[in-house]
Amino acid sequence: MTTLPATRTLSLISRLNLYKTPPSSPIFQYPRSRFFPIPPPTPLSITASATQPSSYSKAISPDDVTNETNVFQLIQAHREKAARLSPVEEIRTVLDRSRLGMLSTFSQKHGGYPSGSMVDFACDANGSPILAVSSLAVHTKDLLANCKCSLLVARDPEDRTDLVITLHGDAIVVSEKDQAAVQIAYLAKHPNAFWVDFGDFQFMRIEPKVVRYVSGVATALLGSGEFGKEEYQNSKVDPIAQFSKPVASHMNKDHAEDTKAIVQFSTSIPVDSAYILDLDSLGFNVKASYQGNTFKLRIPFPRRAKDRKDPTDGAAKSDLRGSRVTEALDLSRI
Repeated sequence: MTTLPATRTLSLISRLNLYKTPPSSPIFQYPRSRFFPIPPPTPLSITASATQPSSYSKAISPDDVTNETNVFQLIQAHREKAARLSPVEEIRTVLDRSRLGMLSTFSQKHGGYPSGSMVDFACDANGSPILAVSSLAVHTKDLLANCKCSLLVARDPEDRTDLVITLHGDAIVVSEKDQAAVQIAYLAKHPNAFWVDFGDFQFMRIEPKVVRYVSGVATALLGSGEFGKEEYQNSKVDPIAQFSKPVASHMNKDHAEDTKAIVQFSTSIPVDSAYILDLDSLGFNVKASYQGNTFKLRIPFPRRAKDRKDPTDGAAKSDLRGSRVTEALDLSRI
């Protein structure tokens, strides 16, 4: 019914299958507004995404989208099918890629009332957040008196409907024998943190007890859940997520029209623009716009990527040959 002007992109987007996943996945929820007049069913819980393939949406032209309700229905239908990481894998990956969070401690100065501080952190190999704290800081004094704390991390601080994670645990001073390894891990995430060598600084590790998450706040698509220490630490960081920044930067700078065409074909939504936010082994996430409204969408890969060049390798390679998107998504070139 529709023809896309970017014929070189069609070879890629024709390979993009959709996969079934629970409607309550923590990724990318949509607020109710005039753009979304019909409230969808409220999910009961978030479970691991399935991997059984489902045929992609039938492409339509902008003329077929006659009102806002149709657009919402397209968004909802696509969201329910797009392949995603399992919730625990997603939470582990988001925390590993994050750098800043809200640390909550029990105030020693103010009678044990909760006290919040914005702090830099980096996760170690087990997913435990590492803090570089000064003995002069109020939160350091709080933690030394009472190790119980929490760290709140928002994937998108400007979007309150997006994923928010709270890790509850005990803050423990890193032992002398672990100092060198911890410092390497911390500086890998914060290379300009020269102050870690100052005499009043030390490293503390938050040993997780419970990890909670919530998404879709203030919408009809609220989802939440929690994981214990063992389940959280036994999960793995997605191996492709580390390439999000260079790939997204390259695509957004040099292949904006290709990205828009991919989104239009994969979702049947005639978006005006699409901006890649991040990616993982199952696909990538975009912020799209349509008639002045913005929303987030999930675009799946045809199969799980296992290494840097996998998104354009194997069976998909033959359909990607000659497309500008091949170069953009070839992670081995990053």
